[in-house]
Amino acid sequence: MNAIKANNYGVIYSLPKTSFEVELLVKKTTYKRGDFYPYAQRYLAVDNTVTEDRIVHTLEGIEITNKGIPDKTNSFMVEFRSKSVEPYVYLKEDGLIVSINAEPENVTESKRTIPASETVSENPRRFFSQETLMAGSTAKQAELVARQIFDLRRNRSDILSGEAVNMPPDGNAYNVVMEEINKQEKALTELFSGSVTTEFFTETYQIIPENSNINREVIARFSEKLGPLDPDNLAGEPIYISLIRKTPEVVMQLSERDLQRLESKLSEGIVYNIPGKGDLSIEFGNRTLKSLEVDVVQFGSQDVLAKKMFENNKQPIEVHFYPELGAIKQIIQ
Repeated sequence: MNAIKANNYGVIYSLPKTSFEVELLVKKTTYKRGDFYPYAQRYLAVDNTVTEDRIVHTLEGIEITNKGIPDKTNSFMVEFRSKSVEPYVYLKEDGLIVSINAEPENVTESKRTIPASETVSENPRRFFSQETLMAGSTAKQAELVARQIFDLRRNRSDILSGEAVNMPPDGNAYNVVMEEINKQEKALTELFSGSVTTEFFTETYQIIPENSNINREVIARFSEKLGPLDPDNLAGEPIYISLIRKTPEVVMQLSERDLQRLESKLSEGIVYNIPGKGDLSIEFGNRTLKSLEVDVVQFGSQDVLAKKMFENNKQPIEVHFYPELGAIKQIIQ
């Protein structure tokens, strides 16, 4: 935004207030019973089979991000002298101030890496032989599929030992054949043992603190069967958030004259935030999952850069801000 005559050499910007985004990393495990699970021990000597279909959610991790959101009650105008040398201000799309008379720094936001999900196996019935498809009972089908599994294992063993009648002609063909054998064996074996697939996803909740402490407020709930839930859904256990102020609150008792001076000071300079400190913690299931010290704009105060700092045409002042906090990061002259 350029400060030019058309906008009276001023640019309007907003200061942020602190909000916290709490991101839950959830693992969803799906257990599916195989059609031939009663015959797993008899034909394949498999004991640990899946005997019922079910879904289990587990809370794998929590990330807390300090996000600044525009405080509509704290919008100000950056005013420059009309003879200043092309002063300019960088704002974020939401109006938060980034820098004055300086190019913004390239900041890349780090994103959580979500573990890869385990995909579902091929449909095993597409590998059934004609004899298996025509079998008159489930028990007979299980017997024939078990024989097919042992045939696949024997073929793989023969290829590995170099004793197969039809050996793959080259390395690429070898990989293709082995991959197909492994795929078929896995799909058919899961008809006896059952299948277990995993999926990871995230769920994000936001909290905007006031200028007072937060004592074990329910930000979300979590259920093993249903996963993450809203705070008012009693089907899950509560996830608590606490935020305890560390910076002492300063209560100013100003006379009317001093108050007018303060308002005048805030209206003529570059207003910025001085965040306070707080201890933030997340609890779930009688355990503290996260505990850290955080910057909180609502626990701090404000100050002003004097307007005359920006009146030097030969050496314009450069100011860099922390956009999420509205605090000064660096002043360069």
